[in-house]
Amino acid sequence: MQRILFIVFRMFFEVIYYLIRFTHLGKDKYRDYEKMHALMQKGCRKAIRLGRVDLKVEGEENIPKKDGYIFYPNHQGMFDVLAFVSSSPRPFAFVIKKEAQNYPIVKQVINGTGSLPMDRKDLRQSIKVINEVTEEVKQGRNFVIFAEGTRSRQGNHVLEMKGGSFKAATNAKCPIVPCALIDSYRPFDEKGIKRITVTLKYLKPIEYDEYKDLKGQEIATLVRNRIVEAIGEE
Repeated sequence: MQRILFIVFRMFFEVIYYLIRFTHLGKDKYRDYEKMHALMQKGCRKAIRLGRVDLKVEGEENIPKKDGYIFYPNHQGMFDVLAFVSSSPRPFAFVIKKEAQNYPIVKQVINGTGSLPMDRKDLRQSIKVINEVTEEVKQGRNFVIFAEGTRSRQGNHVLEMKGGSFKAATNAKCPIVPCALIDSYRPFDEKGIKRITVTLKYLKPIEYDEYKDLKGQEIATLVRNRIVEAIGEE
């Protein structure tokens, strides 16, 4: 929290500017995913720099050149979003928990990126969101889905991933891109503002032909194992 306040203090007037711009680009008639991504990327990169965080990104060559894929990372905290926005060369949307949709700026980002809030307690609504993601990905949009369902709160330990989170990928027959976040919990969960390093590894995509015969939980285990190996946790 101290680092968040430190960043907001150093970017106070810019935060107001971004809030206004995000609100504008979030309106249907002005929505432009490319412009929104570029604007968010600019803001996130500056926030990371001013927040005394060094973001180390590996494996950018593994990101598919053709749109229509889903990133499946481990989930460590709020900084995860900044890491993806600042490093991804292509626009994408999030599947985000419903409880966060009314946070300041988050609401505007959801509208401007076409992200989808999910109510994890409502099975029917969750299925509807998965179906929406499927159709969006088929049309060439990219998504980030945190398959653990919640942040681990256990450092770099990766929780078990939920098989149902991969239904959108199997339905869309799209590439699955496992992503390993290392120490992403530290910027906003630890006290103080000392300089720290966060690592984001884009791992080799898993193409549809590689997972089409696997069940959801088998895919979840496959993705988790690759992330765990990349982190070097086990």
